[in-house]
Amino acid sequence: MSVKVGVLILHGIGNQDETYADDFMQALNRSFGTKIASHHHSPETQLEMIPVFWGSVFNDREEDLWTSVNQKISLNYAPLRKFVIRFFGDAIAYQPAPAALPHLNPNYERVHETVAKALHTLRNKAGDQTPLSVVSHSLGTVIASNYFYDLQYIPDKISESIKRIKSDNPLENGETLTSFYTMGTPMPLWTLRYSDFDSPIRVPSPLLKKHYSRVQGEWINFYDQDDVIAFPLKTLNEEYSRSVTKDIEVNTGNLFTSWSPLSHLYYFKTDKIIDSISTSLAKLWKTVNNL
Repeated sequence: MSVKVGVLILHGIGNQDETYADDFMQALNRSFGTKIASHHHSPETQLEMIPVFWGSVFNDREEDLWTSVNQKISLNYAPLRKFVIRFFGDAIAYQPAPAALPHLNPNYERVHETVAKALHTLRNKAGDQTPLSVVSHSLGTVIASNYFYDLQYIPDKISESIKRIKSDNPLENGETLTSFYTMGTPMPLWTLRYSDFDSPIRVPSPLLKKHYSRVQGEWINFYDQDDVIAFPLKTLNEEYSRSVTKDIEVNTGNLFTSWSPLSHLYYFKTDKIIDSISTSLAKLWKTVNNL
């Protein structure tokens, strides 16, 4: 019986709903399937993909905020203002509280609960030792990084609410984290909170060799030069240089958006990214199945 590859997907800013990853998952599975078709009679069954819909924590409240501030005065630049509410609203609301006062911001835990639930679902579908790849966009890259940072560096400080959701197994403990794909990441802005840009998560997990000794793992960061929210990562400091495998410049968007900051919204639709990730996932699948 073959070992499946698990993929956790996290969206970025914007008014998302539960279907945000449908087209991306179909395209990724199709591209992946063509790359392993000669090795498996049902290649479409070998990726188990679970999207995390963390936007559910903030969407309604941000919509209420926009209605409140716009009900008596019709504000100029309405689309841009709504974008600002979505991006900065998510970012500000998500900020973790000081460790000594965790009760001051339950949003951090509520967002991480959505990640824990998705990982638990993935484990139920694919198994305890499923090799895990994480595909994340925009603020979702920060959320994913924080979630696995907590597992790797401060597991004793993980909240009781998350402990009640997750089970004690290699996948949900982050031990099988193999690959991390960040798209349009604002992560460098978050590192300003620390004196030396903080320490990145370790990719692959330091414990991966216990489960898959032949897997190398990778952290690939995709960014568009026209996306003012996206940044390269390897140049942040020596630790990021070691952890991030490579920064890849891409051109996202269409004829009307690829040259503008709106390119930030199109990473999930970019063929180059889909092909690059599917190629890596196919290589991972072949390695863990000794092909």
